[in-house]
Amino acid sequence: MANLQAWLIYFLCSSVDACTGFRWDRQWLVVNQRGRAYTQRVEPKLALVEVNLPTEAFSEGWEPTKTSYLEIKAPGMDLLKISLSKPPKVSDGVSVWEWSGSALDEGDEASKWFTNYLGKPSRMVRFNAASETRPVNPVYAQGYSIMFSDMFPFLLASQGSLDELNKLLKEPVPVNRFRPNILVDGCEPFSEDLWTEIKISQFSFQGVRLCSRCKVPTINQDTAIAGPEPNETLMKYRSGKVLRPDKKQQGEIYFGQNMVCKESLTEGKGKLVKVGDPIFVLQKVSTAAEAVA
Repeated sequence: MANLQAWLIYFLCSSVDACTGFRWDRQWLVVNQRGRAYTQRVEPKLALVEVNLPTEAFSEGWEPTKTSYLEIKAPGMDLLKISLSKPPKVSDGVSVWEWSGSALDEGDEASKWFTNYLGKPSRMVRFNAASETRPVNPVYAQGYSIMFSDMFPFLLASQGSLDELNKLLKEPVPVNRFRPNILVDGCEPFSEDLWTEIKISQFSFQGVRLCSRCKVPTINQDTAIAGPEPNETLMKYRSGKVLRPDKKQQGEIYFGQNMVCKESLTEGKGKLVKVGDPIFVLQKVSTAAEAVA
């Protein structure tokens, strides 16, 4: 029998694609002149870029018109408006991590905007789902795909885990340091480590791998300045050495659970998840040492 553990407090409201994640999430990428992805790891100024979508873009079945835009702003820059309609130009040789292929090019205005902002040649591209596929590592989840996410379509974290971490920090950090696209509340700290299957609304999500963290959580998303925390503290009690002493990857630190959505959503209505949806834990392991990482 399902066990009610928590409720969704973020994502605001979005339609779900069973393979690639929430609609509009991680669809765009800024690349250098060779087509290689920029990330905050090497360009922390990207933390200061803010985006805004029209409210109706999160409604089920909505399709963009010629007057539908993604708005982008950053300190010292004019507002950039990107049409949500499919751009006609294609850029070849786009690459992010292990994947390379073609992507839709958002045009010269976007290129100039990011070139001026970053101070180096840049272009903005959109994932071309009509012609490209980027599979998830089949060792962890076979048959799923992503767009420009790092590894998986969904990353879940809990408010309880963040609160527990902040008790140990001199200066608390907000959840945007960890960039989950699902944030839940009402559960014990780090209980999400153990979840192998949960249900949100009508959808079943499978926990496939604990999320090992890079340097991005150390970058203040309001200033783009990096420091030692929270990774320094996480290393003391959330490292592989502590959580998984008999496993490999002893030097990794973990915060959050990577997930995939099990349902095929190619037909039917009701593809939304929203704030306030209850979460039912259907299956879990006993300890973090048993979780896949």
